[in-house]
Amino acid sequence: MALSSGTRLGPYEITAQIGNGGMGEVYRARDTKLKRDVAVKVLPGHVAADPERLARFQREAEVLATLNYPNIAQIHGLEKSAGTIALVMELVEGPTLEDRIAKGPVPVDDTLPSPNRL
Repeated sequence: MALSSGTRLGPYEITAQIGNGGMGEVYRARDTKLKRDVAVKVLPGHVAADPERLARFQREAEVLATLNYPNIAQIHGLEKSAGTIALVMELVEGPTLEDRIAKGPVPVDDTLPSPNRL
């Protein structure tokens, strides 16, 4: 389900698509209540029609909401609007993991935690 700029999901107004894959489409959106940019992940139509995958999406939201770690985006909520279910999360600026991997192997020092990163 591709969303266009200006589409509203509850208080979230879609501004641009920032990624997509087999399990979801991710958009930049504006939280009109709290005046902040967020990331909104929605399921593609064929996935959203599958009750098992919807349950998995719900579990993903629940598990991610329990995590608090610098390298994991914070979950702000699960929004249901006009038949669309969306995972609303912190918008983290910067290159994607795919972009980083495309540059070649990730140095070990970049993968291990250091006291300065925790």
